[in-house]
Amino acid sequence: MSAWSRWLRDAAVSTAWAVMAWAQPALATPQDFLAKQPSADAARLVDWVTASGDAHGKPFAVVDKRAARLYVFDAHGHLAGATPALLGSTIGDFTVPGVGQRAQDGTIRRDERTTPAGRFEAEPGENNKGERVVWVDYDSAFAIHRLRPGFSYGARSTRLASAQAAGKRVSWGCVVVPVAFYQQVVDRVLGHGRSVVYVMPEMAPLQKVFHGPEL
Repeated sequence: MSAWSRWLRDAAVSTAWAVMAWAQPALATPQDFLAKQPSADAARLVDWVTASGDAHGKPFAVVDKRAARLYVFDAHGHLAGATPALLGSTIGDFTVPGVGQRAQDGTIRRDERTTPAGRFEAEPGENNKGERVVWVDYDSAFAIHRLRPGFSYGARSTRLASAQAAGKRVSWGCVVVPVAFYQQVVDRVLGHGRSVVYVMPEMAPLQKVFHGPEL
């Protein structure tokens, strides 16, 4: 092989590697996420999601129920924001059959107000009041939405500001976040197309819900 042929071969290989590197989505940098002091399990889950590409190029969110926090990531795996969140008042990782219909008429029992764990293909939409939400599981009326105005607004705002995760278990099952966070982060990142929402379990280890070998 001539020197010219070797140069062409090496140049082609270098160009191919450069194109591949440019095309790969950037993974979440540890600094921006770890600066939020996530739990060890949340850090493991995010590492697995970004390393495995489990979100398939879509934006994603992680709900850490034990810590009562929501983390939102863009399609490149960069942290877009983190916030305390209100969660279902009943401890549990399951969805009660028929709870979606009962949510529409306000007849959900206290023991049915769980925030289910799992991997959900989410999409934006509106609830029956015309408010923008991110439907985590439409059939069970499970959504991420803003703190709503009304008689409970003040009390729920106080709970969101509380340092205690247990004090944030007051919703009917949805993930409820501050208005500004919903508008500036959730709606901006998750509100314009499909996303993936990972809700961490509180009654079982991660491996029982998410089956990545690295977990």
